[in-house]
Amino acid sequence: MTRLDSERYWVVASDAAHRHVETLMRRRFSATGAHAVVTDVTSGYAQLNIQGPVSRKLLQSVTTADLSNEAFPFRAAREIDLGYARVLCIRITYLGELGYELYIPAEQAVAVYERLVAAGAEFGLRHAGLKALSSLRMEKGYRDYGHDIDNTDSVLEAGLGFAVALDKPSFVGREAVLAFKARGPLRRRLVQVLVTDPKPLMFHAEIVRRDGVPAGYVRAASYGFTVGGAVGLAMIEAGEPITPEYLDRGEWTVEIGASLYPARVSLRPLYDPRNERIKM
Repeated sequence: MTRLDSERYWVVASDAAHRHVETLMRRRFSATGAHAVVTDVTSGYAQLNIQGPVSRKLLQSVTTADLSNEAFPFRAAREIDLGYARVLCIRITYLGELGYELYIPAEQAVAVYERLVAAGAEFGLRHAGLKALSSLRMEKGYRDYGHDIDNTDSVLEAGLGFAVALDKPSFVGREAVLAFKARGPLRRRLVQVLVTDPKPLMFHAEIVRRDGVPAGYVRAASYGFTVGGAVGLAMIEAGEPITPEYLDRGEWTVEIGASLYPARVSLRPLYDPRNERIKM
């Protein structure tokens, strides 16, 4: 949620969670008696992503807003000028690099796009589609609600506990998370899986084995050109706490077709685990 002024907020949700988020907001405001209006403005905006190590330099060349790391840090969101348009700029990434999402009034989208493409020639701008995005987000281990995870998974099992502020006095689901946490160490967790042989491909539903015994399955996968092999997210279950030590002690393989291939399994992203590239 991004605050535009004292009365207006932006909420940006993924396509899979769009109606889910809208419905929750309407129900929440209705239940609390708050005087608020929820308006779906999706059709009024276009979105462009400027991502990569030189994305800041490209954007800075077409706006008067200060995009320096100090003035516009990771996860910052504000309106900026871009040509004749004012766009909502969010410094966020879904592929593990420095990057920005731009939400542009629909009638100005083509002009903004053309301005970015013209300016991008100096910085080596290249177009990329959803397949490239899928590959990069798998290398970074970014989750996709409705695909890799859903409402049957605990936020802790999904590896998203860092995004839940349990020190807040109240929010929807807080008690459920606290109760789940009180059960003790997790025995079901989403992990990242990398096939160490660079030739085979993974798509989804491949069986993941630990010491020859099935431990879970791949929920989503792609080819990771940076990490050098097929990479995916798998939900695994165990009769003991799933910790980095538990993962390191086992011999991991992935069943692809009729063959077994050795694999690396990790709780942390295999690409830039310290998030240094997104905060540069």
